[in-house]
Amino acid sequence: QVQLVESGGGLVQAGGSLSLSCAVSITTFGFSTFSLNSMGWYRQAPGKQRELVATISYSGSTNYADFVKGRFIISRDNAKNTLDLQMNSLKPEDTAVYYCWGGDSRSRDHWGQGTQVTVSS
Repeated sequence: QVQLVESGGGLVQAGGSLSLSCAVSITTFGFSTFSLNSMGWYRQAPGKQRELVATISYSGSTNYADFVKGRFIISRDNAKNTLDLQMNSLKPEDTAVYYCWGGDSRSRDHWGQGTQVTVSS
């Protein structure tokens, strides 16, 4: 199976920075090696729908939500099977549970358990 485990969440002051990491454990499926072509970070605040933060393809092509453009950086290390999110200039509205996501070649979604990020004013 696929296991995604986030780390790095916590409390930070507005204007500060925080880094999130996602460790991915991938096992061999059938005769082919399982892989996550697309990966990303999503977040969900109380009373709000889960929203896209940023995604990154296997080759490193990135997409960012407008509200994090210029502040967050998503990256991945395919050799280590890790996904990272560097968050800078954090705002109170960034407070949410952040989820690591991966999409495989069979259009299946894989999610981490989520990690809480709280930005104080």
